[in-house]
Amino acid sequence: MNISYNWLKEYLDFDLSPQQVLEALTSIGLETGSVEEVQTIKGGLEGLVIGKVLTCEEHPNSDHLHITTVDLGGDAPQQIVCGAPNVAAGQKVVVATIGTVLYSGDEQFTIKKSKIRGVESNGMICAEDEIGIGTDHAGIIVLPEDATVGMPAKEYYNIKSDYILEVDITPNRVDATSHYGVARDLFAYLRQNALPGILKRASVDGFSTEKDVKGVEVEVLNSEACPRYSGLTICGVTVKESPAWLQEKLQLIGLRPINNVVDVTNYILHETGQPLHAFDRSKIIGDKVVVKTMSEGTKFVTLDGVERTLSERDLMICNTETAMCIAGVFGGLDSGVTEATTDVFLESAYFHPTWIRKTARRHGLNTDASFRFERGCDPNNTIYVLKRAALLIKEVAGGVISGEIQDFYPVPINPAEVLLSYDKVNKLIGKEIPKQTVKSILNSLEIEIVSETEDELRLKIPTYRVDVTRDVDVIEDILRIYGYNNVEIGDCLKSTLSYKSDTDRNIELRVLISEQLTGCGFNEIMNNSLTSSSYYEGLYSYPEAKLVFLKNPLSSDLNVMRQTLLFGGLQSIAYNRNRKNGDLAFYEFGNCYQFDADKHTDETALSGYSEEFRLGLWLCGNRVSNSWAHADEKSTVFELKAYVLNILKRLGVQTDKLIMGNVDSDLYNEALSIHTMSGRCLGTFGIVRKKILKRFDIDTEVYYAELNWDMLMKEIRKHKVLFTEISKFPSVKRDLALLVDSTVTFDDIAKLVRDSEKKLLRDVQLFDVYEGKNLPAGKKSYGVSFWLQDDEKTLKDKQIDAIMTKLQKILEQKLGAQLR
Repeated sequence: MNISYNWLKEYLDFDLSPQQVLEALTSIGLETGSVEEVQTIKGGLEGLVIGKVLTCEEHPNSDHLHITTVDLGGDAPQQIVCGAPNVAAGQKVVVATIGTVLYSGDEQFTIKKSKIRGVESNGMICAEDEIGIGTDHAGIIVLPEDATVGMPAKEYYNIKSDYILEVDITPNRVDATSHYGVARDLFAYLRQNALPGILKRASVDGFSTEKDVKGVEVEVLNSEACPRYSGLTICGVTVKESPAWLQEKLQLIGLRPINNVVDVTNYILHETGQPLHAFDRSKIIGDKVVVKTMSEGTKFVTLDGVERTLSERDLMICNTETAMCIAGVFGGLDSGVTEATTDVFLESAYFHPTWIRKTARRHGLNTDASFRFERGCDPNNTIYVLKRAALLIKEVAGGVISGEIQDFYPVPINPAEVLLSYDKVNKLIGKEIPKQTVKSILNSLEIEIVSETEDELRLKIPTYRVDVTRDVDVIEDILRIYGYNNVEIGDCLKSTLSYKSDTDRNIELRVLISEQLTGCGFNEIMNNSLTSSSYYEGLYSYPEAKLVFLKNPLSSDLNVMRQTLLFGGLQSIAYNRNRKNGDLAFYEFGNCYQFDADKHTDETALSGYSEEFRLGLWLCGNRVSNSWAHADEKSTVFELKAYVLNILKRLGVQTDKLIMGNVDSDLYNEALSIHTMSGRCLGTFGIVRKKILKRFDIDTEVYYAELNWDMLMKEIRKHKVLFTEISKFPSVKRDLALLVDSTVTFDDIAKLVRDSEKKLLRDVQLFDVYEGKNLPAGKKSYGVSFWLQDDEKTLKDKQIDAIMTKLQKILEQKLGAQLR
């Protein structure tokens, strides 16, 4: 937010320089990023002086130029060639001397000594538009006779420099979104630091109304959305261009002047922080303002010419027939003040912040008014601001204030009360602050001390401080005014010892796996948790019924919370492939969300909603590409499986005790699930269906794995890393070539033999798979290696043969396996 240094001084007398103001505001929590010197007229009229035309003769080589001699208050008059038709001897004029820079919009040019049609010219006699004080270019500026020759033009026109402070307002400090609000905070700083400063507020004592003349009536039909609505009528105004002082103030802070009435409302907004709206009374049908909501789907054209579809939760300012304005957000196209307006209805209201915020988001609007209303304006300031604006409008546009002020305020909003303990102040700040200092700071912040005891204060918080509702909020205010830098760092360190929590361990393992995957060539991606519901249409793995929908989505592409990480990763793959980056390995950690209507109850708002933390892996393109040492090799699902198993091993999961089975999923062409013996599903991996890839314009295979990180953390919670000495006795390997039905998987074989021989069987590995000719129909051949070992003695052939015979029989009996 832009704050004018000179404008700020109208409400607070102080002696600080602009740089000192920047430092003071930053120290009390109103971080000020920069201070920039500006002028009401670009260039500040530097180099321009008042001169007197001594002689004026026609140019011999031109039918419209004149040769003049001009006294600039120097040692000798200067010869200047001038093309203005109204130049004449004896005139007082404004002259741009050699070296002066003049501006025309964003362009600039420098006055140089030159020859015009063969005659030397040492400057330029200026018109209004050439120096920025007006728009007239019909002729040069002719000043009154009393203008002093040689006086700098900036002194004659009283051009003053100003400084613009760029103040970054945090969302909770709506009370500081105005010049008076900033002055109020700066005043507290000055008092705390024993610096001179007087805070003053514009008087409205001159306000009066013509009670015999009837004004516009007000009716509020929705007091929840509009707890207070104030308004008054001003008749007989003349709408025209604002006076120079008002235009200059608005332009300095980056606003475009419109007309005197609208400019006053903008001026008051930036003076007090209270938004106003001016209506053309002739457009208020029935001479009555009605504050209400409209039917769902009602069309309304806003000031920018856009037709918008209203929600039944959009508060509207209406007349007796139609809507005129989206309350607190944006005006309508046909009800605003124009040059044809003679009577004005002025609105000053307090709207419920939540209603305004939701309406602004629904329509994608962000205005100066909605910015303040949605954060919470002062409900007890509407009348003062209304009077202040009315007096200014009378000053710049004339008119008469007609009828009584209309003020709807059925349930007054009282100041919050807070009980503040001195002991808590000292504990939270970390320093004992004198009680008198605490009370002085509270007083400078306009926080009223209702009562006090030796140990605590009962306080009444001003209603403009909507962010201060608890004692800790008050303590924060005390600290920022007292000064963060005034709290010394002590010589002793107070600390507590804490053990690692599950969260700490979770984060450490996340970092560990991230480093492992990055070392394997993966890149981490981070996608939005918001996604499009269209991705889930027709899916049974992640049905639409289980989506968590947003109530007020920014767009249809971001209207639900994701159920799976898959689609975000596919978007990233498509983005990269479209930019000729096709060999990809991605991973992502992120939350996924589901809603179960069967578990939802009205008593518990969050019942039925669940959140799971997951890890997603994506592979596509080539594993090896453009290598002199290795032929190009495509990525495969088996490569992805290896990465998944390595993750599980690194986390401490015993992979030999996991159960892998086929998955029937509409996300994959083929896929496997990973389960523990107890039935926990740790994840799935497989080949993504082409139908899904087509939606993202991906024309290559993508391999995807999704692990349930929360479930993994539960699985390894009791896992401990133990040292085991390498056995002194050798292991023995035996291979079997097994002919089995094509429906039998290697996992079926591995699980069966592990359950049968738990003592000496150390490992089971698949080294060959064959299907084809020379085998019976419906059969396939597995080459399986069995590793046996006894940690206490060397195995003998008789013992080994007995074990292998036992395993062979079990495989024959349970799976119908035959030796080839």
